[in-house]
Amino acid sequence: MKPSVTRTLITSTSPEQVFAFLADFRNAEEWDPGTKSCELVAGDGGVGSVYRNVSAFMGRETEISYTTEELELPTRVHLVGRNEQFEGHDVFGVRARDGGAEVTYHAEFSFSGAARYAAPLVAAYLPFLARSTIRQLKISLDSLGVGQ
Repeated sequence: MKPSVTRTLITSTSPEQVFAFLADFRNAEEWDPGTKSCELVAGDGGVGSVYRNVSAFMGRETEISYTTEELELPTRVHLVGRNEQFEGHDVFGVRARDGGAEVTYHAEFSFSGAARYAAPLVAAYLPFLARSTIRQLKISLDSLGVGQ
């Protein structure tokens, strides 16, 4: 079982600004309610860059190494997070819409080892997590477009 979730939001911020914000995964500290810290540890922020992310998830703190897999300016950002028992794909689609941007966020998770038994629980928790993530992402993106 691979729990996944997809959500879409509309922002007044331009697609180029949205792309730049999402491509720099250090900004996860602003838009991801679970992220405690996120730092660039290898690369220049482009494809192949690696980030050390510390997140709280379902009451546990965990460290995940995220790698930038794809950057297609200004339409797609794909990051892959991994640790010993987890792999997650965060994919953002960005397109122009009504003077701003439409952002589609897709997250998919897989687990191994003992963590694979948590997959049904994660699947049940995802709608709540997606709501809070999208709410915070919209606030963060909208604040970028203020004063354009």
